[in-house]
Amino acid sequence: MLIAAISRVTGMRLPDAARVAFYRQDFAGPSIGAWTQKTMRGPSGWSVPERELMAAMVATWNSCPFCIGAHSAVAVRGMDKDILGAALADYRTARIPDKLKAALVFIEKMTRTPDDLTKDDARAALEAGLTRNELEDAAAVASLFAIVTRYANALDFDIPTPDNFDKAAGMLLRRGYA
Repeated sequence: MLIAAISRVTGMRLPDAARVAFYRQDFAGPSIGAWTQKTMRGPSGWSVPERELMAAMVATWNSCPFCIGAHSAVAVRGMDKDILGAALADYRTARIPDKLKAALVFIEKMTRTPDDLTKDDARAALEAGLTRNELEDAAAVASLFAIVTRYANALDFDIPTPDNFDKAAGMLLRRGYA
């Protein structure tokens, strides 16, 4: 009933991620919600749009269309749409800060080839200007979305329309993830 009520009030089908959190709290309930809230909205050297871009990038590397759409819709609320699109296409050539590029290099390797990730990769990110906390925060985003993208794909989340992704982004910015 809660899901139906929220859908009526918002005028959109509640995204599957929220449905899982509400309906199956034993699967993706308070613990993952708290982790997501802390990672994506807690204190960080990264802005909310930067962390949402990181989540969208992990989703891209893990081929998760739901998470690409959801996190891009939030990121674009705080960054230029063309820059976001360029970053998703090839962050190495996008007009994003070098420090953010260095974080993406690290989390791409962490996501795609984790067995090859070494302390030298962390050292390179730090030498590129990241603080230890920023590197840890980027790694937390990548770790979290390594899990979330896989369960979104495994549960075959419905892909909302761009308008519904935009509405959901507004809710995520107002309410957060917990």
